[in-house]
Parts: sequence; C-alpha cells; structure tokens
Amino acid sequence: MSVYQFKQNDYLLSTDKNLLQTDVIHTFLAAQSYWAKDIPKSVVEKSIDASLCFGIYHNDEQVGFARVISDYATFAYLCDVFIIDEHRGKGLSKWMMEKIMEHPDLQNLRRFTLGTRDAHELYRKFGFRESDNACNNMEIRIQDIYIKMKQ
Repeated sequence: MSVYQFKQNDYLLSTDKNLLQTDVIHTFLAAQSYWAKDIPKSVVEKSIDASLCFGIYHNDEQVGFARVISDYATFAYLCDVFIIDEHRGKGLSKWMMEKIMEHPDLQNLRRFTLGTRDAHELYRKFGFRESDNACNNMEIRIQDIYIKMKQ
C-alpha cells in the first residue's frame, strides 16, 4: 500500500507506519481514552500492524492518530481517533477525517462504521449518521478485557 503524506502549517499527516510513535499512541489510549483504558502496549502494536494508520506530527512529535480496519472492498471501521489535548482546537481532527475519507483505498465501500460517545458532530460532517437498523447490529463485548488480561 502506498504511503500518503500531507502538510498543513507546521503539521504533517502521514500513513507511514514507520513514523508512528507507539509510546505516544499507547499512553493516550491506555490513560486518556474511554474506549481502550488500560490497553496493553502489545495489543496496541498488534492493532497497528493490522490497520491502515494515520498519524499527525508536529516537529516530529506525534500529536494525533486514527486507524481504519478494512478489507478495502466492502467494509471499513474507523477507530482510536485522537488529537493530543495541547493541539486540539486547530482543525486537526477535521483535516485528518478529510484525508481518511479521501484515501483512495477507502472509496466505494458498502459500509464504513465507527463508534463514538461524544464526537457525533465531527463525524456527521463527513457523512456518518446513526444507524437506521441498530437492532440488526450485534456484538460480543467483554467489559474490562484489558484488566482481565493482566490477571
């Protein structure tokens, strides 16, 4: 898969996994996210290996991240989206979403999904909406899986 890079002001957005700073990603997800609290670093690394990742960098420091899980033909799932607190309010999440939605390998999918507790308005700007048939969706959810993995 080709690497895509874009510059905006002092920021770089890239799909180059070699630039990803797994310590930054792990620290945010494990300590600051509601969806991956206590996630082990080994799980973060494994998830990155199996995903299309988007990183945002400022002066070579990673300040944003998102990953997409996809078969690149029919389905994609957007997850682990974040911007570090000090860099919020600068339009970086919108810029990252624009580049994700424009990515050539993510076009003409039958379904593109995500889960969010608090960013509905951001995602609505890019065509996401609440599912009409939420009752058709099923899941297996293991509460506190990362804590249980430590035991």
